[in-house]
Formats: sequence, structure tokens, C-alpha cells
Amino acid sequence: MQFLSLRPFIPSGKNFQWSKEFFQEIGFNCTWDMGGYAGFENGNCKFILQDYDQKEFAENLMITVNVPDIVAFRTALLEKQFPQKFGIRMGEISDQPYGREVNIIDLAGVCWHFVE
Repeated sequence: MQFLSLRPFIPSGKNFQWSKEFFQEIGFNCTWDMGGYAGFENGNCKFILQDYDQKEFAENLMITVNVPDIVAFRTALLEKQFPQKFGIRMGEISDQPYGREVNIIDLAGVCWHFVE
């Protein structure tokens, strides 16, 4: 049996609207919105943002997104003053066994690994 796609439900944290803006600023497109759920995608990366705030769950969730150029990705976010605008942490570029990565902790507490 072949699986066709994977779309995890990602918690928004306390402010669903602010979280939607956060992901659009990173580079995801909101393709649909039905109140407490919204679909996001960029290329083959897709997820459903859920209006859900459970800190313990969010802080134990990690997502990996592959990008073609980690330096360009991080530089673009810094030029937009992304960490300051949203009050979040964004790590330095680090070398890992699986590639070069930048970690971003989103508004709910989920750790996103952007990896080249």
C-alpha cells in the first residue's frame, strides 16, 4: 500500500490568528480556513493548523521541513525581523548528521527544524 500524503495537525497556541500570520510570514500559504482549522502548504509540505493550546503537547512536538538553501532561508527571515516581530527564538545554523539546520520555536512551543 502506498501512502499519498502526510498532513499533521499542528497546535496554534493561545492566538490562532497570530499563529496563521506567523506561518504565512515563514513562507507557507493558507489554502483554506474554516474557523478553528486552516490548511497551510508550500510545495509538498502541508499541515493543518488547529486552534488548540496545550503547552505540554506543543513543547514535545518537533517537525522537520527541508529547504534548498538554509543560509538564504535564515537570512530572509532575519531581514524581515521575523524573531522580533513574533517574539520567538530562532537558532543559528548548525551542522547535524542529517544536514545543516535552523531551529525555530513557534508561538505554541513546537520546534521546527528547517534542514538543508
